[in-house]
Amino acid sequence: MSKIICVMLAGGKGKRMGTDVSKQYLMLEGKPVLFYSLKAFETYVDEIIVVAAKGEEEYCRQNIIEKYNIDKVKAVVTGGAERYLSVYEALKEIAKSYNAYNEEDTYVLIHDGARPFTSGETVKNIINVVKEKKACIAAVPSKDTVKIGNEAGVVQSTPDRRNVWIVQTPQAFEFSSIYKAYKVAIESGRSDITDDSMVMEAFGEYPIHFVNANYDNIKLTTPEDLLYAKAIIQGKNS
Repeated sequence: MSKIICVMLAGGKGKRMGTDVSKQYLMLEGKPVLFYSLKAFETYVDEIIVVAAKGEEEYCRQNIIEKYNIDKVKAVVTGGAERYLSVYEALKEIAKSYNAYNEEDTYVLIHDGARPFTSGETVKNIINVVKEKKACIAAVPSKDTVKIGNEAGVVQSTPDRRNVWIVQTPQAFEFSSIYKAYKVAIESGRSDITDDSMVMEAFGEYPIHFVNANYDNIKLTTPEDLLYAKAIIQGKNS
């Protein structure tokens, strides 16, 4: 029987948000952003590993997990200086605590805690695809024309928009394969990692498949995103 584990990244400080409170703990229509992100996965996964910033572990445990009875959370681990280092800490925790490194049919869904609008349908689709394909990512086709530029800010090329996808999370992988790939990436000194699929692309063994998600599955990064987030919730409640 397969095991599905969610890694919830809640260690970002959100400097671009311009608030004293970390963005995943900001209140959104009466509840913290991280609450929505956790609830989106709780029904569909067996366990959740939350990654919190150093010094915020107890706050996260008391004010989010315990307060809102998120029962699937099995551990809160301390994140690293960068997102990819935080993911690696969670993967090491899974390997240590659940002896999943050599187990078959163990899958991990890695998600940004600042993405509160992931739908249950997306989570279910991701789980179905990762069980079959071993590596997949939530994404939406680009609505805009995309340009490739150089360091001087000069356009170099225009990719066919039909082949351009905007990547989101969750990103899902067979556990042993992403753990091995991350271990090699860390040991190689690679530091330009901005999402988990990059690690699988460079060091993994499986091709990565797109899974259609929703355009409102935004990552809260700037103050404007909060306004959009409130509008999404009000729209859902209307």
